Parts: sequence; structure tokens; C-alpha cells
Amino acid sequence: MTRMTIEPMICGAARPAVRRLPGLLGAVALVAAACGQTSTTPPATAAPGADAAGIVWLCMPGKADNPCESTLTTTVMDASGKRTKQSTTPAANPPIDCFYVYPTISQQQKLNADLSIDKEEVTIATWQAAPFSQVCKVYAPIYPQATIAALSRGMMSGDVATVAYTGLLAALDDYLANYNHGRGIVFIGHSQGAMLLISLLEDRFDTNPGARKLLVSAFLLGGSATVAPGKTTGGDFTEIPTCSSAAQTGCVVGYSSFWDTPPANAMFGRAATAVGFLRGPKPGEQLMCVNPTALDGGKGVLQPMIAAVDLPRVVADPPSPLPTTTFVTYPNAYSAECKTSDADAWLQITRTVPATAAPTWTGTEGPTWGLHDFDVAGPLGNLVDLVRAQSAAFKP
Repeated sequence: MTRMTIEPMICGAARPAVRRLPGLLGAVALVAAACGQTSTTPPATAAPGADAAGIVWLCMPGKADNPCESTLTTTVMDASGKRTKQSTTPAANPPIDCFYVYPTISQQQKLNADLSIDKEEVTIATWQAAPFSQVCKVYAPIYPQATIAALSRGMMSGDVATVAYTGLLAALDDYLANYNHGRGIVFIGHSQGAMLLISLLEDRFDTNPGARKLLVSAFLLGGSATVAPGKTTGGDFTEIPTCSSAAQTGCVVGYSSFWDTPPANAMFGRAATAVGFLRGPKPGEQLMCVNPTALDGGKGVLQPMIAAVDLPRVVADPPSPLPTTTFVTYPNAYSAECKTSDADAWLQITRTVPATAAPTWTGTEGPTWGLHDFDVAGPLGNLVDLVRAQSAAFKP
């Protein structure tokens, strides 16, 4: 299997402030009628499989070979090692939508990916987005993300970042204009996807009351989102607060995962060194940590959903034989708690059973990255449950 890389966007001082580039955005973005603006003409040469607006959809309701609409199986591993299987299927007609933006995954050798649907996008959508089809209709655009090649060459800012963002913005505006029909939206992004969503929410939702009426919630996972110290807003968002209960809507969840206190040079969890894409933490801001297992604070039990075929890559002691289901879960084996220190904040994971009963999560990038590979997989069951509760509470 091709090695899956889930990496953030490392930018230096040259990060473009996209929402301060109105001329550029006006030239390339498709603006949703729902936001009271008009659409531009789609590109003359559309990518294969593109819709009328020139957008290629990895996931959308009714799409053939949709990685976000499939029956999923999970092996449940209890503390004694006993295995049982569970299955989940997409909901027939859920009342809200999810808009998913995948992390840095493209193996293309150009700096910005084209709009081809490659196996990497299909795989990561299955692992991260498909479980949400139980509670929402999942839309996921193919966007011209900054590729792994761009990351390895240190070319993540400037035009590369702007191309990625404007491509995603065009997809959002196509979705709002042609597919949303006034339904509530949950935004879900990891790593580069979360970082792009921060800017997207700033530009399209934060100070727009009409657009905010559609916002059920946003999950900005491993994206270095910020708040004002000790506050629920400030930082990235003026009006969109952090979530404090499962019945709250119009709010955001954000965190980066670690076993222990992040090292001083950590790429996440440390405000002074945390990476961003179009925007990073600024002096006077605090990194966001909202615990999806205990929104009102304290410690909660994780419901992990880890891709079974990925276990040998991301854990120190994978089970043998390896389960053949899509996911593996370890109930009541891990807990999570937000930790803060001045401007720093992270989601600290603790194993609550012996090491023989549940594996040690390692990830693939070293201690400065923490448990970046588990930002979605670690609390995935909790996040699905949260969307279910928020959907029930949402009033359009």
C-alpha cells in the first residue's frame, strides 16, 4: 500500500493574508448566491468529471464510487483481546450536510495538485469522512492542495498557498450556490484542510450573520486555530465561538493531540512554533483546544476509529492477526483532556488500560508532530456522536 502522509502546511513569514486580496479572490472564486453575490464563469477547460462550475467532487450524495457513502465495518477489541464486529451504513436522508477538506495527501510531483481523483484522496476520505455519512450528507471537493512535494521542497507559501485556498473557495461557493439549499453545514478539516477552513470561515462566515445561520459546527483538527486567552472567541474568529456543549451549534472544535506536553519546538500545541498555512498564531492569541469527549471541560473517554490497514504504520504494537475490517476500535482504553500553559494548548491523550490491551500510538513524523496522525482517528466516534447531537439541536 502507498504510504499515506498526513502533514501540515509549514509557512514562513511570507504567508499571504488571503482575505486581504480582494482582487485575486474576485477573479478566481465562484461566489455563492446564498451569500448575496454572483458567480463567475467556470474555466474554459474543465477537469474530467467536473460539474458545470468546473468543480470535481470526491464525495457528494448519489455519486458513483463515492468513498464517503459505503458500508463500514469495525473490529471492536476489548481489554481481554476478544474481537467483535460492527457495521455502519450511510443514513438515507440526514437533515444536514458535512463539507470535508482532506489533509496533505497528494503524491503528485507538482506544487499544487490537479483535480484528478487519486487513490490517496479516496483512501483518506474513507478513513476520515465516511463515518460521518451516518449523520450527514458528505460533500468533499478535490482541490488544488499544496502537495507533499511542495512540502518537501519548502514551497508552501505565496502562490502555492493562494492557489490551494482559491480552489477550495470556488468549491465552497459552488456547493452553496448549487447543492446546499439552505441546509445546515458541519465543516470538517484536518491539517492543511483545517488550516484552509480557518481562512474560509473567516472570509465567508465569521462576520456574515446570514451565512452563520447555516453553520452547525466546524471541526478544525490539527490546524493551529486560535482564540483570545481564556475566551471562546478572538484569535481566528470574532463571532464564531468554541463549542461548550453538544447542544450548541454555530461553534467550532479545534485541537492538536499529544501523549505528553509538546516539546519546545513542536509544530503543534506551542503557540510560538505552531505551523499555519494562510494564517498562524499571532502574539496575544492562545491556541484552541476543545475536547470532543468533554466539551464542558475535564476528561472524557475516546472512541477511536483507526484504519485497520494503517495500524502497522502508526502504532508500535499492532494486533496480530491484523483485522480485515475498515476500522479497529478500543472502547474505554484511552481518555482525552485539554491542557493549557500560557498561550500553548493541546489535547493530551492517556491510555487507561495496560499496554497489552491497547496499542501505543506513535504516528510517523516524530515528537514535534505529536499524535497528528490521530487528530481525526483518535476521537472519530466522539466526533460522529457530536454531529448527531448538534444536528438534532440545529434550527435553520
